[in-house]
Amino acid sequence: MALSRRTLLGLAAAVPVSAALAACGGSSGPGKGGAATYWYLQGQPQEGARAGAVDAFNKANPDTQIEDTAYQNDAYKTKIKTAIGAGQAPTIIWGWGGGTLRTYAEAGQVEDLTAWFDENPDVKKGLFPSSFGAATVDGKIYAMPCETVQPIVLYYNKRVFDQVKVDPPETWDDLMALVPKFKAKGIAPISLGGQSRWTNMMWLEFLFDRIGGPAVFQAAIEGEKNAWSHPDAIKALTALQDLVKAGGFVKGFSSITADSNADQALLYTDRAAMMLHGAWSYGIQQADGGDFVPSGSLGFMTFPAVEGGKGDLSDTVGNPAQYLSISSKASAEEKKVAKDFFATGVLQEEEVKRWIGNGSVPIRLGTEKLLAAADNAEFLQFTYDIASKAKVFVQSWDQALSPTAAETLLDNIVKLFQLSVSPQQFASNLNAVTAA
Repeated sequence: MALSRRTLLGLAAAVPVSAALAACGGSSGPGKGGAATYWYLQGQPQEGARAGAVDAFNKANPDTQIEDTAYQNDAYKTKIKTAIGAGQAPTIIWGWGGGTLRTYAEAGQVEDLTAWFDENPDVKKGLFPSSFGAATVDGKIYAMPCETVQPIVLYYNKRVFDQVKVDPPETWDDLMALVPKFKAKGIAPISLGGQSRWTNMMWLEFLFDRIGGPAVFQAAIEGEKNAWSHPDAIKALTALQDLVKAGGFVKGFSSITADSNADQALLYTDRAAMMLHGAWSYGIQQADGGDFVPSGSLGFMTFPAVEGGKGDLSDTVGNPAQYLSISSKASAEEKKVAKDFFATGVLQEEEVKRWIGNGSVPIRLGTEKLLAAADNAEFLQFTYDIASKAKVFVQSWDQALSPTAAETLLDNIVKLFQLSVSPQQFASNLNAVTAA
């Protein structure tokens, strides 16, 4: 499922992307003639910012090139894991940090960058301090934080809320009460690209926090016995299934993919009222939704409180940043190119402006004036405030857990949404793979 963006741009418009993907072989890890290789996620508008940073670096460094290849989200996760295991990783490994990075670090598959950051203190000082947690394993830094802070946001369509004459939910009970009101008007209460699995996970992440506070998932991360069976975890799992049973999610959600942005389209075409998604969704809505964002029809808010819950409303979940690691199997020349890119190619002025233009908050410090002057200032300030004021910023579960545990998690979340496992069965299955 590899698709070089240069290949994609050169394809005839009549060729479906799926056919083009099938025709393209995956690129191997090592670059040609000593060039560093770099794989990352495709999909606009984010891909444009990533590609632009590489182009700018290549232009400024004609003798040390980076060859970049883009992949769809789910395909990338499989491809990168296989390539690293086979010793065929790209020089620069794009990722989410956390449990997956820990697995790579413990296996000696990625470079320890601690000394490099010590030698380049200005690089570290220029980034959100909170971005380094998921880059750090046992006190050592194994990844360069990059790109943007991406809390998960509850989006809503103001047009359909006005049409049905209802207000955005302040509590979980409010949200549940909205479900029959939207259904009565033929509008899906909530859009969901459930086939992609990680999209379902965002609902559980917030319910766990709002009901039990951050300690419940933290216990699972730390391998506490029966952590997933905590009474607050069972309450959260039950609340989620209550929403499914009430018909809260769009019909056929388990066959809708997030990679195709079909879930996004349901919101901006007025076929769904709400959608829980990452901060990156704003840029997609802006790029694809016609007058939806310019007309002020896209609403956004933090996840509502659960009455009687222990979670703080300022707590958030999502991605504190994205992360770039260097393959330990790369040549000395390739590693040098990668480090030069980290120092002079990542989050430079043009890339920062592009992220802001996409409705994203870069993790570079000192961008407040740029954010305030942007067309998307209201959303950018909202995102910046979430990230900077959160008492707890829980990393996306499938990144915080080990890859093996994450796969079990995602499989069981699908079953939970399809009502084919009970909350207790879900908890038991997860306890089996996370207990120390």
